[in-house]
Amino acid sequence: MGTPDFISRIRASAGTQLLFLPGVSAVVFDDDGRVLLGRRADTGGWSIIGGIPEPGEQPAATAIREVYEETAVRCVAERVVLVQAMPRPVTYPNGDRCQFMDICLRCRAVGGDARVNDEESIDVGWFSVDALPELEDFAVFRIKQALADGPTWFDPSVPGAGGHAGA
Repeated sequence: MGTPDFISRIRASAGTQLLFLPGVSAVVFDDDGRVLLGRRADTGGWSIIGGIPEPGEQPAATAIREVYEETAVRCVAERVVLVQAMPRPVTYPNGDRCQFMDICLRCRAVGGDARVNDEESIDVGWFSVDALPELEDFAVFRIKQALADGPTWFDPSVPGAGGHAGA
């Protein structure tokens, strides 16, 4: 789907200035314990699936929608893995700058065959967690946290957050 319509409307007046936006990422496992990854059209790199919620959309609904839109895999959200303000802004090829508050959810695949299902991905596939392609630290950390049975992760450097440091 690319850039949501409501962001395009904001960009019409805000230009490329930094926007702080919600983001939802999904670590999806199948019954064999493999993780679903997409190869992004914008960077060419492999990553977990994610996107921006529509106004009023719940994070679990965003994860389920984004996974299907990008990979044709049906999933259910199982739990919140972490909540994290991303440390650095992202600058897109068109100059737009965003910084995201990511809510990552662990999901379980319940149907569909993994395939490229929109223009955001150039490849999708299932990977054993011990044979992952090259991934950014962002994605590796979320996969490790999704595999852990601990509570939701919060940045342990934040006084009073009480989150666990995990993997």
